[in-house]
Amino acid sequence: MPTGLVFASFIYPQFEVWQHLFNTVLSDYVFNSLCLAFGVGALVILIGTPLAWCISRYDFVGRKHLQWLVLLPMSMPAYIIAYTYTGMLDFAGPAQSWLRSQFNWEYGDYYFPEIRSLTGAILMLALVLYPYVYLLARTAFNEQPRSLEETAKSLGESSFGYWFKVALPLARPAILMGTALAMMEAFADYGTVQYFGVSTFTTGIFRTWFGLNNGMAAAQLAAMLTGFVILLLFVEYFSRRKVKYYFQGQVAKSKQRVKLNNGAGFVVFVLCFIPVILGFLLPFVQLMNWAIDTFHEQFTPSFLKLAWNSFILAAIASMVAVSIALLFGYGKRLNQFRFIQVLVGMVSLGYAVPGTVIAIGALISLSWLDLRLNEVTESLFNTSVGLVLSGSLFSLILVYSSRFLAVALHNIDTGLARIKPSMDDAARSLGYKPILILKTIHIPLLKTSVLSALLLVFVDVLKELPATLILRPFNFNTLSIKTFELASDERLADAALPALAIVIVGILPVILLTKIIDNPVHA
Repeated sequence: MPTGLVFASFIYPQFEVWQHLFNTVLSDYVFNSLCLAFGVGALVILIGTPLAWCISRYDFVGRKHLQWLVLLPMSMPAYIIAYTYTGMLDFAGPAQSWLRSQFNWEYGDYYFPEIRSLTGAILMLALVLYPYVYLLARTAFNEQPRSLEETAKSLGESSFGYWFKVALPLARPAILMGTALAMMEAFADYGTVQYFGVSTFTTGIFRTWFGLNNGMAAAQLAAMLTGFVILLLFVEYFSRRKVKYYFQGQVAKSKQRVKLNNGAGFVVFVLCFIPVILGFLLPFVQLMNWAIDTFHEQFTPSFLKLAWNSFILAAIASMVAVSIALLFGYGKRLNQFRFIQVLVGMVSLGYAVPGTVIAIGALISLSWLDLRLNEVTESLFNTSVGLVLSGSLFSLILVYSSRFLAVALHNIDTGLARIKPSMDDAARSLGYKPILILKTIHIPLLKTSVLSALLLVFVDVLKELPATLILRPFNFNTLSIKTFELASDERLADAALPALAIVIVGILPVILLTKIIDNPVHA
């Protein structure tokens, strides 16, 4: 409904606003958004694919630790890493200050790259989004049987030839899917591009709504942004529509990793460790330094209230999303009708839609419902109940559930797929109703899947920024909003404590993902 309402906004064209946008900034929105998405897509492929190949293919000192260390940047929201690198690389930051002190340089004596730029935004987003490609590509490489390489080498192919002509094409669907996910996140980003002063669709939506005070034109911009995302999904699907690879049912030989000598192993380890340093360690250490310096000033009752607000909001949203995911996932299991499968697939598409778009659509629909509700209460009781839907946490919970339902549903579906249908049949033969089967059999068996879904949605809600900015009730702040406000005021050191809290909580799903990868559960 929110996405449909956003597209329905074109029924009321805003000619004057669009004329103004067309003459001024619309071309910047389109160009910068496309450059941002495709730049991030190219970089995550260049970082994530070789990383996945090295860790799945080679055995070297430190590989066991490296395979989970490379996931740590996932815990670092893009807007937080953007604030941190700005503090480190700005004119007054430690990097340029050290250069000036070492070489006695003054302002204008040297050139230093500008971090607050479109290129800087692409780099910041790529550093935290490359794990999308790494995870999917690594799984694809690990699933390729050893016999493929043996056959290729028997035909005279070198190791590089096997990788380029066989392994890489086989992994292409997984790599493209990871790239599409990273590009969708780039399209949806607001905190990084707003702080860097890059004009994209997301910043344009906020400026049109709050600057021009025109919600309808903002909704139409949101519809254009959604159109780009849908086009991206179509291109991704079109690129792999005829690419289907199947392996035989027999058990393939276990792959033997190539053992590297100490010298080559050290080089590979260093190269693979660079994304961890840039995407996690450097910003984390900087945040720690700032947080220690400002701890006594920032760790106040108001900070604890922010932490509580963030916790309760994320906890409620994750429980709602996982409950809905259980309902839909079990519904798909009980009803194999095509119509049901399509419907559940549609409701899980919210993750592909930017949070800004869903928030605007929800605000339009809930505001309309609030107006109708107030009309009823005024006519019946001569009183107004106010904004009970659009002005409360209900709107946020609704948007979070829509946005992150796909995350929870994926985990639930994966867990349900491991439960053999014969168990359902046996329970039904004993007279158990479907709801009782879910309660007494499936949920206990789904404990790990449910907990992982709760954790992943919890962290995603904790990091969500644009939807929270649009829909939060008055006088209600969260850690992400406080971080954004302080950084926007150039109080980077003061923003470190709430930012660090988000990052530390974000490490939890990384640990969970590592355990799942290391100990996969087979049916």
